Amino acid sequence: MSFRRITFCTALSTALLNLLLVPKAPAQQNASASNTSSASQPAGQWDTGDSMDGRWHLAFTPYLWFAGVHGTTGVRGFNTSVQASPRDLLSHFDIGLMGASTMRKNHLVMPLDFMWIRLSDNRSLPENSTRFTSIDFRAGQFLLTPEVGYRIVDKWNFKVDALAGLRYWHLSQKLNFNPPVMNGVSGSQDWVDALGGARFQMFVTPKLSMVVAGNAGGGAAAPDYEVIGLVGWKVKKCTTLQAGWRYLDVHYRNNSNLFLYDTIIAGGLVGATFTFK
Repeated sequence: MSFRRITFCTALSTALLNLLLVPKAPAQQNASASNTSSASQPAGQWDTGDSMDGRWHLAFTPYLWFAGVHGTTGVRGFNTSVQASPRDLLSHFDIGLMGASTMRKNHLVMPLDFMWIRLSDNRSLPENSTRFTSIDFRAGQFLLTPEVGYRIVDKWNFKVDALAGLRYWHLSQKLNFNPPVMNGVSGSQDWVDALGGARFQMFVTPKLSMVVAGNAGGGAAAPDYEVIGLVGWKVKKCTTLQAGWRYLDVHYRNNSNLFLYDTIIAGGLVGATFTFK
């Protein structure tokens, strides 16, 4: 064998060894990882960003609840009916601060909801008195609902959480009468109710999702329950816009200080959920 032929074979062998041993370029590695991921993901499924990876996941949702209220409320034996539809929002819904969050690690879920609102109605009608033509009603309401639960169903397109928790209420009321009497009457009340509930999440497409949640219970109030339905649209990887309806019903009566709050608050809800890993 000639010297030239030996040199060619040696150069060819060296080139092959370098090709096999030199690490792949980043672009090649990413493409390979993507192909592997795609191959391991069943056809028709997509990543919801809610995996069981042993890490803490946090979702935060600021929202606005355009609610109406109707029912009966009373302080010191003076009861009045309250009627404010969602159409009367600007007249009766004065101010509010609302938000929700969920922390999750594998099957453990910990939702939290808080809400502070101010409601008013200057044309409320007295329920059990003929002395007054109308009552000016003001109410401040703060709710804090911490829950803990277990994810009993965790499929790629459907998830179910079983939940239990508490709802803390702080309610203040003031009634001014027409024709005037005294300086009106006012009072405040705090109570806690135990709750049980569930949350269902369905992922219809990679962008479209639906949530139905509810809880019910009682304690100082009987009953105390709510139902929420939402439709979400993912606009970014970690941002989902949501819209839906929320219904909250509570019946609280304290005979010792003649405090009554028997109302239904319901209306449309809009918000945005931001997820963090």
